[in-house]
Amino acid sequence: MIYLEMITERLAAIMELGGPVVMLLLGLSVVSLAVVLWKFWQLAYLGVGRHRQIAHALDLWDLGDRAGARAALQMSRSRLAPVLSRAASGSGSHGRAVAEAGAVLDRMERGFRILDSIAQIAPLLGLFGTVLGMIGAFQAMQEAGANVDPSTLAGGIWVALLTTAAGLAVAMPTSLMLTFFESRVARARGVAETAIETIFAPSQPTTQAAPAPGETLHSDAA
Repeated sequence: MIYLEMITERLAAIMELGGPVVMLLLGLSVVSLAVVLWKFWQLAYLGVGRHRQIAHALDLWDLGDRAGARAALQMSRSRLAPVLSRAASGSGSHGRAVAEAGAVLDRMERGFRILDSIAQIAPLLGLFGTVLGMIGAFQAMQEAGANVDPSTLAGGIWVALLTTAAGLAVAMPTSLMLTFFESRVARARGVAETAIETIFAPSQPTTQAAPAPGETLHSDAA
């Protein structure tokens, strides 16, 4: 409780020094943290990064083992696996598989615009606060006239620069997390594109495990 009170008091002092701009930046930092935590949960739920079974399935598919490839896809926890399973079962066209994979990838990219906006706006807000602070400092210097105190001016300047530091403190980690999430989704996109092309244009024809009764593969699906 003591540490919490100390942190609360320091935050209150910083907001009092920085004014409404720092309060806005604090609000943006809360939104950014919430979106980052949500994205970690969402990408884990969607199975982003869990492509080992998909890669194994593609190897089997390329070797002509259709049944083994379908079984490997069934074991995958990636949300791309059901799309690839439908394509592998011959129940859809190439275009439909691309569209379904695109829908899954669009879900993965939700929230990116929010993080990107915060990463761009936070430094500008910080700079805006600095400009306002500098204006106030020079106004105080003008009012003091010949009796201006350099320490007072210096104090006003460092308070003004506080908002720039706060803006960068919000923007930099937000930008880093956005880059991390984008790289994860970009990898998933590459896996999806490779998988779809492999399914509809395998290197080897079927050599093992004939389709089960009632199961058909559309050779003209591509």
